[in-house]
Amino acid sequence: MKTINDINFKNKKALIRVDFNVPLDADFNVTDNTRIVAAKPTIDKILNDGGSVVLMSHLGRPKGKDEKFSLKHIIPELEKVLGRKVKFVPDCIGEAVQNAVGQLKPGEILLLENLRFYPEEKKGDSSFAKALADLGVDYYINDAFGTAHRAHASTAVIAQFFDKEHKAAGKLLEKEVTAIQKALDKGEHPVTAIIGGAKVSSKIGVIENLLNKVDNLIIVGGMAYTFLKALGNKIGDSIVEDDKLDLAKKILKEAKEKGVNVILPVDLVIADRFSNDAQTKVVKANEIPDGWQGLDIGPDTRKLIDGVIQNSKTIIWNGPAGVFEFDKFAKGTENIGLSIGKASEKGAYSLVGGGDSVAAVKKLGLTGKISYISTGGGALLEMLEGKTLPGIAALTE
Repeated sequence: MKTINDINFKNKKALIRVDFNVPLDADFNVTDNTRIVAAKPTIDKILNDGGSVVLMSHLGRPKGKDEKFSLKHIIPELEKVLGRKVKFVPDCIGEAVQNAVGQLKPGEILLLENLRFYPEEKKGDSSFAKALADLGVDYYINDAFGTAHRAHASTAVIAQFFDKEHKAAGKLLEKEVTAIQKALDKGEHPVTAIIGGAKVSSKIGVIENLLNKVDNLIIVGGMAYTFLKALGNKIGDSIVEDDKLDLAKKILKEAKEKGVNVILPVDLVIADRFSNDAQTKVVKANEIPDGWQGLDIGPDTRKLIDGVIQNSKTIIWNGPAGVFEFDKFAKGTENIGLSIGKASEKGAYSLVGGGDSVAAVKKLGLTGKISYISTGGGALLEMLEGKTLPGIAALTE
């Protein structure tokens, strides 16, 4: 895969697919600029070479053109992060955009309007992709790891209109791929994966691929109750996928055959209802009474998991251990974050991704201690499944 490090952009124009799908408050202020900061190294490299930059992204899920999803709202934050002026054009294809691109001078930045104002973007429409490619640029750069698993017009289809010498991965995309490959395929053993979240069904592929890569698989969150029930445990009213009980048994059998140590909760924080104000108690994992549900891992499980993490050289974490949005049931997730931070300080390589896991790391002030924090949700999961992402494959074709 060619990267921007292989290119000198002097007097060249680069069309960069960035992921500026950032959260905005009621006054259209950016409330989390992580994705903008992540794109800065790529933009800086091209501008410092003496090139100019055309930025394209989506924002939210608009149904057609919609003022509240306009990318113009992010310009103040973008200018602040980049330390440069940003020009804006209220469209992403067509003559007005071509003219704006044509007038760009070296060192200048042009931001295009929300790609998803056109339904053709998500449909992966070839004509729309060609209209983007025809804006008058020299290079196509994909730096949007968060959308690299989508075969959309701007993330994959557009690449066919550029030859191998004129398309490349940006610094963020390159960093993400390198970090994930390091954890998955080149990780020093013991390798431990902590997989959480609500449903087994959304992580089947991930778990099955990880069984070929890891020494320890820690299963927490809502999905753990499907495994616990499959083993005959009493789980009360906890979330469960009854149609996945046989699959859970199959995964546990496969893990045993491959010598993978599977760690399930041994005790749980249970509640009499799904609320931060619920009554709670700690019980053994097989003793949840009817009318109660497990909403977090218990103290013995936290201790058990910490022991495994401290003895690991490579750690992959995706998904919360409990109902992280309720403070009462966030302790398990936070403890995992603290354990990984501690192991990383001792020299372990750690990769964290997924909304709640990343939120926990940030909340605990551990950002600087984790080896790599992924910006991708679905894209990270697909790479953990061993899939080739369309946005990455398109750069090598």
